[in-house]
Amino acid sequence: MVSKIEKACHNIYYLGVKVSVVIPAFNEEKLLGACVEAVRAAFAAAGPAPDYEIIVCNNNSSDKTAEIAAALGAKVVFEPLNQMGAARNTGAAAAAGLWLIFLDADSVLSAATLRAALGLMRGGAAAGGGALIGFFPDTPWWALVMTAVWNAVSRWFSLAAGSFMFCRADAFRAVGGFDRRVYAGEELLLSRAVRRWGRTRGLAFRIITAAPHLSSSRKFFIYGFWGVILTDVRIVLSPFRVLRSAARLPIYYDVRR
Repeated sequence: MVSKIEKACHNIYYLGVKVSVVIPAFNEEKLLGACVEAVRAAFAAAGPAPDYEIIVCNNNSSDKTAEIAAALGAKVVFEPLNQMGAARNTGAAAAAGLWLIFLDADSVLSAATLRAALGLMRGGAAAGGGALIGFFPDTPWWALVMTAVWNAVSRWFSLAAGSFMFCRADAFRAVGGFDRRVYAGEELLLSRAVRRWGRTRGLAFRIITAAPHLSSSRKFFIYGFWGVILTDVRIVLSPFRVLRSAARLPIYYDVRR
């Protein structure tokens, strides 16, 4: 049960409070700059925008990721374990915002997507959410089909993609953040956990459908149809074995960029 005090405290989450944008980055010197600049442009255009900060978690990069992030004015933190969930958790631990937005470093936040997310934050009825996704600059036809299938699943089951997810900071901490036992799919587990947390408090988990979030399509071209399909098949056939090993998930942890 939720106390009267906790119910009253819900109101502070939609009064223009600070938002922390957390960007995990492993060897992302080529695309990180565009990601950070897009965040700043989105907040400038989405107004009225709350105070915000950008936190880049350097996930043990061997390139100039950290230097680029610092030069762009982001707060830079370090996570030695090459794991997306660990990097996101480390970034969130340094966050001062009452709301957290998680972005992939190879994605571009638009003002439309941010505006929709801020509207949900201010509405006072959401614990978190995500958005439908798209890819740029070009996408193979088979990847478009896969994306359409994922977007249908995302919308139907209220699951956020890792490239864009937002939630209340207190919800994130209450559920323990991203699950560090897995090297992929941690965003799905967190979506379910935040949704359960919110349900007991009368708060929803929303997927933005009017403004898809855009990520780089590079993985489709690097690994091709069979590389992507085989990874998905391995996960379906042996999820516990595959998801707990970065070595079995090269599509997520390969150093190629």
